[in-house]
Amino acid sequence: MFHEPRIPPNTGNAIRMVAATGAELHLVEPLGFDLSEPKLRRAGLDYHDLASVTVHSSLAAAWAALAPERVFAFTAHGTSSYAEIEYRAGDVLLFGPEPTGLSPEVLADPHVTEQVRIPMLPGRRSLNLSNAAAVACYEAWRQHGFPGAV
Repeated sequence: MFHEPRIPPNTGNAIRMVAATGAELHLVEPLGFDLSEPKLRRAGLDYHDLASVTVHSSLAAAWAALAPERVFAFTAHGTSSYAEIEYRAGDVLLFGPEPTGLSPEVLADPHVTEQVRIPMLPGRRSLNLSNAAAVACYEAWRQHGFPGAV
């Protein structure tokens, strides 16, 4: 789930990634772009018809639609590594907007089960949003044996 994403190519790349993995991408408004924007479509390379993408008007609307048991909020301030999680079907991987990341209010949301991080060398701010989402998504998919992959 991308909370209030701002950069069209990042979301386009994520659309391509969910098409390749069978994952679902949930976008929480406001978006920093229009979904028909050419930069987004170009980054997604027209994988849009192969991807499951849902737009929610708010975080509350997303929670109501998904009713998640577990939500992992990705933040540079997380105490656990994303690789330490034993992912289950239905888990939500929550990522914040570029360039700020998830706000303290979102991180404090009672739906958030745990704040996790992707390890990096010291002094680096963060990974690109679509890269971070791909790292996490592929780890969850790997743990389940890459179902459906060829």
